[in-house]
Amino acid sequence: MSNAGDEEYKFVLEDGTEKTSSRDYTGKATAHYGNGDVYEGQFVQGVRDGYGVYRYENGQVYEGDFKENLKHGVGKLTYGEKGSYHGYFESGKRHGEGVFMYPNGDTYSGWWKDGFKDGKGTYEYKDTGMLVRGVWRKGQLTEAKWELPSGVHFEGTFENNLPNGVGKWKFQNGNYVCGDYKQEVGEEEEEPADDEEEPKPKINITWNTHPHLYHSAMAINRVI
Repeated sequence: MSNAGDEEYKFVLEDGTEKTSSRDYTGKATAHYGNGDVYEGQFVQGVRDGYGVYRYENGQVYEGDFKENLKHGVGKLTYGEKGSYHGYFESGKRHGEGVFMYPNGDTYSGWWKDGFKDGKGTYEYKDTGMLVRGVWRKGQLTEAKWELPSGVHFEGTFENNLPNGVGKWKFQNGNYVCGDYKQEVGEEEEEPADDEEEPKPKINITWNTHPHLYHSAMAINRVI
């Protein structure tokens, strides 16, 4: 058995004819690459163009549209044990509207740019039922509404995908309290998110209430 990387390139037409090149070919065919990857789908003038399925040697699978050899259009990319993305691609990257499903059941639904979460989106935690509706920039949450299953929610600014700076907690009875979150970098590193490559430092957050900014009947009554 040959190792990945030692295999010869093979191009197989629908009728079973084998060729050593896809040059100038238009139609459906299967390409076996030297690194172990396999593509089955449409070609236009020798390049992947149209619908196809690309199976990577590492176990990842892309099913969807191609343009000039790159993932482009609507497709689904399964990252093995790291989850899957279903949505729009541009020039080989997640770009446009799409949904990322994590292996723990969490989901992100929203906008992407150049492979990163970018624009409005919603992150849902399966185990807790919490929702984060906000705005991302280059994969980082910048402002959001953090909703708990009880109906209580926090609105404010975020950094490192966690609350940071001035914000407001609002309760079901209409009362709310203002304050700010502060972040502190810990010594440990967190496991990277399933759509990220590198681990990040663990961030600890603390909440500081602004007593003079209470805006609720309950707070006023206590003062009186």
